[in-house]
Amino acid sequence: MFRPFIIDVEASGFGSNSYPIEIGVALESGMRYSALVKPAEDWTHWDDNAEKTHGISRDILDRHGRPIKEVAAKLNDLLEKRFVYSDGWVVDKPWVTQLFAAARLPQFFTVSAIEMIISEEQMAIWHEVKKEFMQRNHLQRHRASIDAFIIQETYVKTRAMTSGAKLDI
Repeated sequence: MFRPFIIDVEASGFGSNSYPIEIGVALESGMRYSALVKPAEDWTHWDDNAEKTHGISRDILDRHGRPIKEVAAKLNDLLEKRFVYSDGWVVDKPWVTQLFAAARLPQFFTVSAIEMIISEEQMAIWHEVKKEFMQRNHLQRHRASIDAFIIQETYVKTRAMTSGAKLDI
């Protein structure tokens, strides 16, 4: 069954001054990629409530964050010429664009809303299926690669349920 490429971004805050601090991708193969992003010098906004949500401190970014250019280049390598879907497109797409602008690299993939590939039947059961999948697998949200994995598996499960396909997840 088709497994869409999924991207998720955690950020320094919730508003327009925020910036990407972690990017996670679930690939079609089932492989996942995640990177903490070392903020650019002019990326200074920090929201303590966002930190409480994702559990990533500025200290963690300083110690473990990867350079912006490195993260952008890796995303291009993994996702070149692909459509990559997000369940938070309205914020994830601008954060990905911001990452590539700061890296001064062209972006070789397209970020699109997951709603572009979800049927109405899938949408009707989406939240219930996602919640059940997370509970059954003891998964917590708000870390980028885990969120991308949850979204991808929810897509696969809802697609199977609405198309009559048999699938074990």
